[in-house]
Amino acid sequence: MRSVSIGVWVGVGSRDETPGLAGAAHFLEHLLFKKTPTRTAASIARELDAVGGELNAFTSKEHTCFYAHVLDDHAAMAVDVLADVVVRGECAAADVEVEREVVLEEMAMRDDDHEDLLADAFMTAVFGDAPIGRPVIGTPEVVGSLSAHRIRGFHTRRYTPDRMVVAVAGNITHREVVSLVRRAFGPHLDPDATTAAPRRRTRPARAVGAAQIVDRDSEQTHLMIGMPTGGVDDPDLPALSVLNAAVGGGLSSRLFQQIREERGLAYSVYSSLDTFSDVGTFSVYAGCNPERAGEVTNVVTQILADIAENGIDRDEITRARGSLRGSMLLGLEDTGSRMHRLGLGEIDHGRYRTVASSLRRIDGVRPVHVSAVARKVLTHRPSLAVVGPYRREKDLPAELRTLVDH
Repeated sequence: MRSVSIGVWVGVGSRDETPGLAGAAHFLEHLLFKKTPTRTAASIARELDAVGGELNAFTSKEHTCFYAHVLDDHAAMAVDVLADVVVRGECAAADVEVEREVVLEEMAMRDDDHEDLLADAFMTAVFGDAPIGRPVIGTPEVVGSLSAHRIRGFHTRRYTPDRMVVAVAGNITHREVVSLVRRAFGPHLDPDATTAAPRRRTRPARAVGAAQIVDRDSEQTHLMIGMPTGGVDDPDLPALSVLNAAVGGGLSSRLFQQIREERGLAYSVYSSLDTFSDVGTFSVYAGCNPERAGEVTNVVTQILADIAENGIDRDEITRARGSLRGSMLLGLEDTGSRMHRLGLGEIDHGRYRTVASSLRRIDGVRPVHVSAVARKVLTHRPSLAVVGPYRREKDLPAELRTLVDH
């Protein structure tokens, strides 16, 4: 490789917000790029553009990651910029007012993207008004009222070294990285720390199993049906990953074959697995003509019920394991993916999980494991989110109303 990917991971996300701060973590991610004691947003942009580099960030439920992708010759500059932004970003009052409008525009974009809107509604359906159930981006009311003082306080209290991991992948040595990080972060480093401690929730999230209906005058119905699962350290996770791949993870999956290939009911249909520190979700998504939403729901529920009762066969497990192995290894062929894996491993588990150990976990999954996990997860009370032309619950197709009333 001639490139280096650098990520500064902070164990802070939307789950760390009170209702009055909903959206603060995401708002802060935007603001930190605006101004530091030695740089402006324009000068930061010029530094990265001058070397053909990339600088960006994202906020999730439990993490915020600031990252750069540059040629190896420019690693020192990228580390310095990231440290400057993450530790010394100023959150000036004038910048808060400007960026507030940007975040509100981002919310409007989310509302126009029905799959993104659906994903937020689904998390609320599963977990209710708990922090994990709220949208990462927040609400217009809260974001519209957040002051620079409150955002600076959020930054100062939560962006502490014990919650940070610096992950780097590419054409660079560990010794070089340590030297660059020590120089850039300086007095903010804890000299005795070896890694950030993984966060453990003293009050784990609890699933409520509800329904969320979002009325949109759209040509398609977007629906998501799912159940709660365990978190990132759940021993069932390897078997659940295999189950997810077999149910809706690829072209040979049951969902794709029965809903798209055999019946032509939807263009896009798949299943997903999302895990957090203490909980997770397994979900099925489909986008279809509103007139076919009831039939799609019937097929999805029949597939899930059949798998809960009978499991999946040995050939499906073999294909699912092969799919997981291949996608993992192919995904590691760029420095950004490897950096991402390093950062998440340290901040989620407090250790690096090797690729070999992850492959062994997948290869160790047997039909009996998948059957047990299917019975455990797929028999939960389902949660439902729907985005489409439905003003009231009674406007839903009968099959969806049955799930709502389940």
